[in-house]
Amino acid sequence: MAQRSYNGWDGLFLEEFSQPYFKQLKAFLLERYAQTEVYPPKPLILNAFDHTAYEDVNVVILGQDPYYNPGQAMGMSFSVPQGIAPPMSLVNMFKEINDDLGRPSVIKGGDLTPWAEQGVLLLNTALTVERGKPNSHQGKGWEIFTDKVIKYLNMRERGMVFMLWGRNAYAKKQLITSAQHLVLTAAHPSPLSAYNGFFGCGHFSKANKFLGEQQRHIEW
Repeated sequence: MAQRSYNGWDGLFLEEFSQPYFKQLKAFLLERYAQTEVYPPKPLILNAFDHTAYEDVNVVILGQDPYYNPGQAMGMSFSVPQGIAPPMSLVNMFKEINDDLGRPSVIKGGDLTPWAEQGVLLLNTALTVERGKPNSHQGKGWEIFTDKVIKYLNMRERGMVFMLWGRNAYAKKQLITSAQHLVLTAAHPSPLSAYNGFFGCGHFSKANKFLGEQQRHIEW
């Protein structure tokens, strides 16, 4: 793994990849990818980091685990490839953007790569999942890794926005201890919970207000 560059994440990744938990995780993944359908495709597991350099992170949107239906997961939380219909959680995100900002999202379809290229790290707490089995790779080591990602971001001097949606994401709040960051929490945008506090949360305008004070802005 050490042969490639990790878009400014090298310091963290190379340390974590050498840890016993990550070696066990890698062995588990090699076995599961060989035996069953696992999403996203192997080359896209670290796609969020490939699209958003460490120094460029402006916003972290934290999801749970990848989409578990064929063709949806692409290694970035909530995003689906161009041509795939947006799942309901993403539809609800677009609805909140429209209500919050008074205009539709700039995203056409469901591919959120334009956000990632503006410094929105689309992170899940677990980075792989098996077909039709949500949370199937929970407790295998991914949570340790993504905790380290958040701690690594927490250390950065320039402030960023953390959007923590739902119980799994909210549990990461304790890792964000530096005062220069803005932490926003709400219900998950899933149809099961969106009406319990996601709709009306105003996170997208709040993020841009915070970033605007640093001459930054996200075209949502």
